[in-house]
Amino acid sequence: MRILITGGAGYIGSMLVVRLFAETHHITVLDNFMYRQMPFNHMCTSQRFEVVVGDACDISLLRELVPKADVVIPLAAIVGAPACDHDPDTAWATNVDAIATLVNLLRKDQLLIIPISNSGYGVGERGKECDEDSPLKPVSLYGRSKVEAEKMALHHENAVSLRLATVFGMSPRMRLDLMVNNFVYRAVADRTIVLFEAHFRRNFIHVRDVARAFFFALSNVEKMRGKAFNVGLSNANLTKWELCERIATQVPNFTFYKGTIGKDPDQRDYHVSNARIEKLGFRPIFSLDDGIAELIKGYRMLPRLEYANA
Repeated sequence: MRILITGGAGYIGSMLVVRLFAETHHITVLDNFMYRQMPFNHMCTSQRFEVVVGDACDISLLRELVPKADVVIPLAAIVGAPACDHDPDTAWATNVDAIATLVNLLRKDQLLIIPISNSGYGVGERGKECDEDSPLKPVSLYGRSKVEAEKMALHHENAVSLRLATVFGMSPRMRLDLMVNNFVYRAVADRTIVLFEAHFRRNFIHVRDVARAFFFALSNVEKMRGKAFNVGLSNANLTKWELCERIATQVPNFTFYKGTIGKDPDQRDYHVSNARIEKLGFRPIFSLDDGIAELIKGYRMLPRLEYANA
């Protein structure tokens, strides 16, 4: 198949492109390469790989690229509450308006697989899991933008939405602002961290399993079309404190404290059920502990604090 991936050189995209390319698909990546990343040098020799340097909000460019694709995967986004709050107009244009343009350009036979954060659940009801039928109550601009994007995407009759848990793990376009990645970095670099709202709970998923989830959706469209699916590790619905306890088992002398002054800019707090996609046969294969070990090893190679969205 011919697959167009916007934002394909980003944290998730740089893993997904290689995964799909290995399955002999023809991949076109649209990305502005704003982080000066170069994850595809080794693929430039192939005629099945194309790269377009440009903006996912460029309507004329989308009109040129979208009709050529069998599948469109829009990864281009301003990701995370702090990054969206820093430039709300660009965030809405990228996360919502660009998706509206894509949906309007798609033919009925073209498949759309869109990643949506499970941040849309906002603050979950105590003692209950958030499943795909739970009310969406986003508490940030980022969450609201992704909820709106999902609504637009699912208006297309040939679409699948993946509501991703907080992603972790090494990637060619690394990010240190994601919770697990950041906490492990702080443990390795500083040996200490102060936690605000340490009781807030999140679900987590390895970036390689996210790539596998997209491939799973591509291979199971008939069962997944028109629906949203939570994608996360069902044994990793953890509070910030519990996450630090897991990191401490692999990082000697790591200490963490509860801060009494200060507030988390992202007020999400929920326990997520991933049963819907698990019933179809998808299971993550990378554990949280695997990811922590991988990050510890990877951080030996990274310059200090050069890989963050905000």
